[in-house]
This record gives sequence, C-alpha cells and structure tokens, in this order.
Amino acid sequence: MIPQTRAGRRQLILDILGRQSVRSQGELLEILSRDGIEVTQATLSRDLVELGAVKIREGKALVYAVPGLGGDRTVRVALGLDEASSHLRRQCEELLVTARVSANLVIVRTPPGAANYLASAIDHAGEPDILGTIAGDDTVMIITSGARQSRALVSRLLALAGRGRADPIHEPDPAGPSSRHFDDDTNKESP
Repeated sequence: MIPQTRAGRRQLILDILGRQSVRSQGELLEILSRDGIEVTQATLSRDLVELGAVKIREGKALVYAVPGLGGDRTVRVALGLDEASSHLRRQCEELLVTARVSANLVIVRTPPGAANYLASAIDHAGEPDILGTIAGDDTVMIITSGARQSRALVSRLLALAGRGRADPIHEPDPAGPSSRHFDDDTNKESP
C-alpha cells in the first residue's frame, strides 16, 4: 500500500511511468485512482513538473517519461515487456555470479559495484511474484511472495544467465539450523 503522502504519491508516479506508457494526465489520474490514490489534476501537474517528467515521442504517440535515477538526467520511457526481459537477460548474463534461495528470499551475488544494475533490471522486469529488491555493492536481496516462487525465480535468473546447471539452493531446515542442499535440476536433496 502506498502511503497517502506527497513522497509516496510521487514514487508511485515514477513507478507507473517506469512500467508503462502513459499518454495523458487523465490516463495517469485513472491509473492512480485504481491504486487508491485520489489526486486533483492541478496536483498531478505539479507532481509531474517536480519529477522532471516530459512528453517524448514513442512511435506515433507522445508519452510521459522521467529522468533516470542517480543524477542521470537522461529521459527514459518505460520499457516494453520484451525490452525489459531482454534487458534482464543481458544483465544476468553479464552480472549474475550466484543465486541462492532461503524461504521467500533470493540472494544474488554480482561483481563488486554491479548489484544496483542487476536489481534495477529485476525491478523493471515486472515479475508479479517479486515484492521488492534491496541492493548493496555486490549483493541483491530479492523478496518474493513465497518459497516456491523463490525457487522458480532462481531457476529463471540462472537460465537467463545461460547457466545450464544451477548453483545449490540453500533453504533453512525446519528440523535444525543446518542447511539442506537441493539440486535445482531435480529438486531432490543432494549429499
């Protein structure tokens, strides 16, 4: 749930514009309303100005786009589903070192300084079972909606990286503090 604050509303606007093409303020008002955010046209207009949103051409239509994060003022339009998947594949091929699961968490390792790039690609891929990511320097923690979804995500990320065989998946054993190891290809416990 997005808090009914200006900062929460603006973050939701950024998320929407990063996920989908929006052609008008009216369309954006409708999307916000579906997410439970009621806002006036004037307030939305101020929000778009403060966020640095501009309209750019996408094919034959004009759509809203916002600058990238981290001081990057390059205006970006939302990636289509195919583009986001292709971008995630490239990032996994280049950056994914390991992926391991523990209950509803997936821990991904990258080379030093690359975790934010991979986390951003994961965030923009629009995976419905991913609740969020947290990136450090060389580690991304992905929170999923369940253990089954975490195992499926690890398999998908490793497949995108071009790995024929998955790294061991670690899950806490309910019987004790030691970890059980699973072979990702058979999902059977390995020695």
